[in-house]
Amino acid sequence: MALDRWIAFVILCVALAYGYAAFFTMDGLLPPFMQRNPIWPSTFPKILSVLTVLTCLVILLGLEKSDDPDNIGDIDYRRLGQYNLTQALLLLGLMVAYALLLRPAGFLLSTFAFLSAGAFVLGERKFHILLPVAAAASFAVWYLVDQVLGIFLRPWPFFI
Repeated sequence: MALDRWIAFVILCVALAYGYAAFFTMDGLLPPFMQRNPIWPSTFPKILSVLTVLTCLVILLGLEKSDDPDNIGDIDYRRLGQYNLTQALLLLGLMVAYALLLRPAGFLLSTFAFLSAGAFVLGERKFHILLPVAAAASFAVWYLVDQVLGIFLRPWPFFI
């Protein structure tokens, strides 16, 4: 079995466990006033798990493959050195740093830094476009979550 199918199988197992938790364990302890809401805290995890399971099944069953035998898109694990592993590892490191800095640095600063650094790692060098877009995206997400949805996100660092 090709590497992409093995990865899809592992993600499928994680998505099934996540879906089980979303469908059967998340809603049991909801207070009565939240049970009357049309959208529960488990709504997004349910949607995410179903879409992930469907996507993994498409990959596992080979429905995304073309019929052209010359167009083979399998990952050759013997040539991993030729892939851009440094970009992938840097992005994973940025994700971990973002998660660790979210509370102490605040949402706006950590999200702005993550988006800017992530775009830089991926090769974007037009800083006159990158920085305003990262700032606008950070503010827009914070505004929607904090002001529209009413879920508090600390916008600034803890010392401000």
